[in-house]
Amino acid sequence: MLPDDALTLATTVNAAAVVLVEGESDQGAVEAMARRQGLDLAAERVVVVPMGGASGISRFVELLGPQGAGLRLCGLFDEAEIGYVRRAMERAGWFPRYLRSRQELFEDAAARAGLAALGFHACVRDLEDELIRALGAEAVLGVVAAEGELARFESLAQQPDHRDEPVEDQLHRFLGTRSGRKIHYPPRLVDALAPGREPACLIEVLKSVRA
Repeated sequence: MLPDDALTLATTVNAAAVVLVEGESDQGAVEAMARRQGLDLAAERVVVVPMGGASGISRFVELLGPQGAGLRLCGLFDEAEIGYVRRAMERAGWFPRYLRSRQELFEDAAARAGLAALGFHACVRDLEDELIRALGAEAVLGVVAAEGELARFESLAQQPDHRDEPVEDQLHRFLGTRSGRKIHYPPRLVDALAPGREPACLIEVLKSVRA
């Protein structure tokens, strides 16, 4: 979604808060987790906006945040993209001063903690990786089997380039091999989670929505 389209959407639904995520797969997972927790995003006037990657987050923050539409913002990002998020927060004047002057902080724990305090939470590697680790490989394979794709996964796992990889890496690759699959699976993986096994990043971003 383009920043201007996100602003139009937020204005049309009279949004009170926006959750910025990197892509549609993250959007589906956040919305599934909200349903799991009994949180009605529409009733709370919360919209989840896929940005098409973290590199353009500054424009979303500029248009939607306090200096623009005045909406409460929070979000999810892949840990490797922390630099984009940190710089967006710096430009908006949100990032804590004691961190803003330390340009060497890129993936430092203090930087992640500072962003989390602002409602922006990091996924280790990415959200698919978080979900695979939270569920465990056997349970993810059960979801893949339920979707009728176990044979396709086994075919990928037997390819020379992948047969020696850990099954978790094979599953991560499988979930990302088609854009439709990448969007399709995260809500189903969320629904399959055992109570108490929800990834912290998803729990925390929804707490930030309620804050």
